[in-house]
Formats: sequence, C-alpha cells, structure tokens
Amino acid sequence: MFGHLALVVAALFTGAAFYINAVEQPARLALADGPALQQWKPAYRRGFAMQASLAVVGAVLGAIAFSRDGDWHWLAGGVLMLANWPYTLIGIMPTNRRLLATEEADDETRRLMTNWGHLHMVRTGLGALATLVFLWAAAT
Repeated sequence: MFGHLALVVAALFTGAAFYINAVEQPARLALADGPALQQWKPAYRRGFAMQASLAVVGAVLGAIAFSRDGDWHWLAGGVLMLANWPYTLIGIMPTNRRLLATEEADDETRRLMTNWGHLHMVRTGLGALATLVFLWAAAT
C-alpha cells in the first residue's frame, strides 16, 4: 500500500511539474516583463509549497515501502523524489531569490524567468524518473 501511495504522489508531483513547464511557463512568458514577474511570484510561492511537500511525502512513502518489502526500487524512487530538494536549493534557489527581490522587471528579469523554466525542467525529469521507478516496483 505504501508503495502504491508513493507512486500516486510521484505522479502528482510530475503532473504538477509538467503543467508548470508545458502550460504555465509558456503562458507567463507570453506576457510583458512586468506582468510576467507579477504572475511568477505568487505562482512560485504556491508551487514551492505544494511540490516541496509532495517530494518529501513521496520520499517517505518510498522509504516505508522499501522497509516493508526490501525492494530497492522503492528506495531508489524515494531518493529521486528527495533529490528535488537539494537540486532546488542549489540549482534553482539563486534564480528564485533574484526574481523574488526584483521590484521592476526588465530584460534581465525576462532572461532569469526563461532560465528558471529550463531549470525547472530538471524537477519534472526527476519526478518522471521517480514515477517510472515506482511503477517498476509496483509491477514486480
């Protein structure tokens, strides 16, 4: 049961991350710099809270599933979910901080938001890999 819940959480995380990259980010970048930044700030805060929680819950559920049946796939999926935390803190947070501190948008803001979208694709990839590994574990 814990493994199947981990799979569901990983799929939710991946779906949310994919939505951000495929829908929200392109729509945001279609706006002028100022409105794009105004949209990014609250969306980032809400998305961070949701995805950070899902990453931890997915990792914990994967670890519990591993402890119950010993299948290393559950642990690997959990590690992939948890990998979003250090990646976010080290890889994305400097860009997040610069965007959050920006008062008036300009060309540099556009470049940062575009870069942020590329960085976020890694989170989508980590979630997708975790989902596939959890699916593999569930199928065996």
